[in-house]
Amino acid sequence: MDLKQLEHFMAVAEERHFTRAARRLNLVQSGLSASIRSLEEDLGGPLFNRSTRRVALTPAGEVLFAEARRVLAAARDARHAVTQVHGLARGRLSIGAIHGLAPFVDLPASLGQFRAAFAGLDIELTLDGSRALIDEVREGRLDLAFTQPPDTSLDGIGSHMFACEGMVVVCATDHRFAGASELELADLADETFADLRPEWSVRRLVDRSFAAAGLQRRTSFEVNDMPMLIELAAHGLAITIVPESVAAARKNDPRGAAVATASLREAEEPCWELAAVFKGSAGEPLIPVARAFLDLLKLPVIAT
Repeated sequence: MDLKQLEHFMAVAEERHFTRAARRLNLVQSGLSASIRSLEEDLGGPLFNRSTRRVALTPAGEVLFAEARRVLAAARDARHAVTQVHGLARGRLSIGAIHGLAPFVDLPASLGQFRAAFAGLDIELTLDGSRALIDEVREGRLDLAFTQPPDTSLDGIGSHMFACEGMVVVCATDHRFAGASELELADLADETFADLRPEWSVRRLVDRSFAAAGLQRRTSFEVNDMPMLIELAAHGLAITIVPESVAAARKNDPRGAAVATASLREAEEPCWELAAVFKGSAGEPLIPVARAFLDLLKLPVIAT
């Protein structure tokens, strides 16, 4: 049993889904399954109940889940401690991020903790679209960017995937799709859509899903703000497709108009990926200050 096997186990345990975990790890599903089987053989029994669509932990898996989280956190803490010994007394941390990161990373709070740990560092933050952020990392203007991973591999650019979640349809509470499940993209093709602008990676992901299904759709509302996107759907002007966590946060917010959601068939459900992107290779940032910040975050970060 090694740290990578534990990381694989944690990804499946957190996603409750082998396909999503494999996407998050940037592994083929057969490779992930083989890694889990090897771990189960090493530990002498099954860790997952695979009889359901979304896998569940066995009692042994529940025990390992708590211990694996502790071990992986200790490994990050150890590297962080060594970084502090070597010293980051002076310098700069330049970070970029997309909008909509809050359900996964509380960036202001994390930057505050980092400043407390490394008071001599200057911190810079830029919010932008995913393409611009990746370009800035490649050109050395950003040390680290939290964004969708590049569509294709780029020389000298590495990433840590830390989220891969499904997307849901958001609509008004009286819409015919409200509360529906197992919708097909073809069911949505005649609807009016509200979308982010084309430079947003979320928009490109949805566009690619419809194109892959051979479908066209009508977008009548284009905005650069995800809360506005959901508000348009809440008032019955259109439907939209957003990550599950974004929709859940909006449904739990009493300040806005009520919204409803509907789920898509698993085979057609887009997977919204988030990654920390940096200069480096083999999943390891070249710049010590970027490594230190990732260690402090203690995200479910998996090297791609």
